[in-house]
Amino acid sequence: MLLIEDHEPLVRALRQGLEEEGFAVDIATDGEEADVKCRSTTYDVVILDIMLPKIDGLTLLKRWRADGITTHVLMLTARGTTPDKVTGLNIGADDYLTKPVNLDELFARIRALIRRNYHQKDPTLRCYDLEVDTAARTVRRAGQVINLTPREYALLELLAINQGKVVTHRMVWDHLYDEYDEGTPNLIAVFISYLRNKIDKGFDPPLILTRWGEGYMLRGPDDTAAKDVNEPQDVEEIV
Repeated sequence: MLLIEDHEPLVRALRQGLEEEGFAVDIATDGEEADVKCRSTTYDVVILDIMLPKIDGLTLLKRWRADGITTHVLMLTARGTTPDKVTGLNIGADDYLTKPVNLDELFARIRALIRRNYHQKDPTLRCYDLEVDTAARTVRRAGQVINLTPREYALLELLAINQGKVVTHRMVWDHLYDEYDEGTPNLIAVFISYLRNKIDKGFDPPLILTRWGEGYMLRGPDDTAAKDVNEPQDVEEIV
């Protein structure tokens, strides 16, 4: 997601909280920087402050909507009167929160916007005997709790939201890593290997499938359309 906020202590607090929840976060501290980033990167959600240097948030949002940018925008501002909220929503904001913000409420609203991106109303995503509860951020397979790291969970959630569809390496990278992360494409294969060991090992059928040269997918209801190519389960073999 893109966090657009110029108050440095709040930026630090929100970024830390969001990253602890497993979100990859890019930062913009003024309207011009925000405009460039929003136009050059596809984000799941933009968190937008109204009072910004150079270009204010309302002007930015008007321009984005006029130019056909449909990314979900959650406005986060100290201006919490009803007319301010109505103005923000009428020019294209998808949601509105006032400062000081409750982090749990912010996380819940962000997840709701992400589900809306993928036309998912039910917070629990299901694939065969796998259940991913996106509200509680818990995973079960055949009733057994699967403990995942935040990044493993983020990867599984991305696959589950796109069940039956190929998720490209680029999509995985953008979903897991922010603009400050450095690494190599091998990292994606490493996390897929970790995830397979937890989600598929000891269960049937295997759910995490590979499309060589394209990416990965979670087995869909019509699994005949997916070609399952086994990858090394030992990370040493991958790297």
